[in-house]
Amino acid sequence: MILEICANSVRSAINAEEGGADRIELCENLSEGGTTPSYGLLLKARQQVSIPIHVLIRPRAGDFLYSDLEFEVMKEDIKLCKELGFEGVVIGILKADGGVDVERTRILTDLASPMTVTFHRAFDCCRNPEEALEEVIASGCDLILSSGLKATAEEGASLLDKLVIQAKERIRIMPGSGIHSGNISSLKERIRANEWHASAKSPSKSAMLYQNSDLTDMGKQPSVSNAAEVRKLRSVLKG
Repeated sequence: MILEICANSVRSAINAEEGGADRIELCENLSEGGTTPSYGLLLKARQQVSIPIHVLIRPRAGDFLYSDLEFEVMKEDIKLCKELGFEGVVIGILKADGGVDVERTRILTDLASPMTVTFHRAFDCCRNPEEALEEVIASGCDLILSSGLKATAEEGASLLDKLVIQAKERIRIMPGSGIHSGNISSLKERIRANEWHASAKSPSKSAMLYQNSDLTDMGKQPSVSNAAEVRKLRSVLKG
């Protein structure tokens, strides 16, 4: 059983490793579904953490239909991740009709080699999950991160298990979204997956003594991955 923790900062990445995570998905702007980390975050996370790190390659929030310029940005970010020695990248590109953009995804997987490539929750926005699974496999990806086309993996558990069966070990299915120490035991019984994705986050309080009460959102601290929650998740998964 592999536990991947989605970390949105260097502190989150450190906490994930301290809690016993097997791997980190590194991103920024988790409240918007995650975007590509800055160069500084990439560099410092690589220096501070020894477990494998997979970097989210997503140039913006929103849908997964990218312009030619956005696609070029994604390629450059993948090149940078390879240069910095990361173990994997996390990508996802769809066509306007809701199918997987196999051609562009294949270009990115080839560029990323020999890094591991995960197709992220863009999969959950696809038109037909059974077709999309075959398209992602044809694209050369190693994993699919999915909540079973629902808001949470708990809601999408039935489809996730079906996808594991359909995949027949040609690709690994990694459930994610809404997974925590309180529900992962029951999810293990419902979904025959070997890799699991969670953020293990908890609220972070600002150390600011003064805050403008009219601009509370600007002063709000992002949640941080919690080592104790990671430890609980790991304990349940590893038995």
